[in-house]
Amino acid sequence: MHDYRSHNCGQLRAENIDETVRLSGWVHRKRDHGGLLFIDLRDHFGLTQLVIEPSSPHFALAEAVRAESVICAEGKVVARDDDAKNPNLDTGEVEIYVAEMEVLSEAGDLPLPVFGEPDYPEDVRLRYRFLDLRRETLHNNIILRSDIIAWLRRRMTDDGFREYQTPILTASSPEGARDFLVPSRMHPGQFYARRRVSVGRTCLARCVCRIWWRQAGNRNLPAYSLCRSDAEIWLRQA
Repeated sequence: MHDYRSHNCGQLRAENIDETVRLSGWVHRKRDHGGLLFIDLRDHFGLTQLVIEPSSPHFALAEAVRAESVICAEGKVVARDDDAKNPNLDTGEVEIYVAEMEVLSEAGDLPLPVFGEPDYPEDVRLRYRFLDLRRETLHNNIILRSDIIAWLRRRMTDDGFREYQTPILTASSPEGARDFLVPSRMHPGQFYARRRVSVGRTCLARCVCRIWWRQAGNRNLPAYSLCRSDAEIWLRQA
């Protein structure tokens, strides 16, 4: 078995009942119900519920661990009671009764909670961006963006297009000799360097039949918030 996990936190199903598994991830949240301690363990793939009984030698450790600490837990997969099943969770039919537990990285007091996604000032979210990006909404948006780009890349490749990153073709020299100097409208008498991306595209269009690239869209928006894909076809048949 792997040192840290045999499955990920979104993988266990009813067919895994009675198996001994090992999971690692972040402590998403904890709940104390009548002596039993429940921990929602989270990783990139999903959530799995852990159960720690009061008689467990690891109960005190689990009770003291803070949210967003990284733990490794090993135990037996059991079926949840019918009234405790969660249809909104991929692993909602099962839970793990913890037999072994280790804290891999202990978290301190969080300036920004991950669970629940409450509204926080923008400056706090940007300062603690590594926590903000763990939130479910942003995490899902990052995955969606990756899936869309992967789909676009496969589709363009299947249609015979080649992807080229044009700034690489016109990379700046340390001295800046390969950049265009453009007068600044906002700062008279000063200039800024502009890479010859359009020149790179023109060169490509003269030697490659089908090319495409992704680039930032509207100038008024942050570069990561809006991108567009452009394509050029040479000798296209109508």
